[in-house]
Amino acid sequence: MKIRIKDNSVRFRLTQSEVSELGEKGMVSSFTQFVDRPFIYTIEKTQDEALSAAFIENKIVMKIPETMVNALVSTDTVGFDGQTGSVKLLVEKDFVCIDNTMEEDQSDNYPNPNLTC
Repeated sequence: MKIRIKDNSVRFRLTQSEVSELGEKGMVSSFTQFVDRPFIYTIEKTQDEALSAAFIENKIVMKIPETMVNALVSTDTVGFDGQTGSVKLLVEKDFVCIDNTMEEDQSDNYPNPNLTC
């Protein structure tokens, strides 16, 4: 799972297996281990009607409605956006990069619809 933060915008990008895990288990999580503690980022399925997020004790938790999870799992829907206070939220499927970068493993990313084979 990737997370991108810029000013008041937070974007989570999920691979195919992470979307499947979110659908099956209702949660997907990852972390970056800093020297003294981890920075944790998690997506949790909820019964809410909109995306929301909270930052508590070194952890960002994005809450995504079950209907959105179902759409990510079973349709071609790319993602969803929302807002918590002044923070813009986005959760989306992670596509293979067009430039085919070799710096990261993209084998579990979704096929990019903008690439022609």
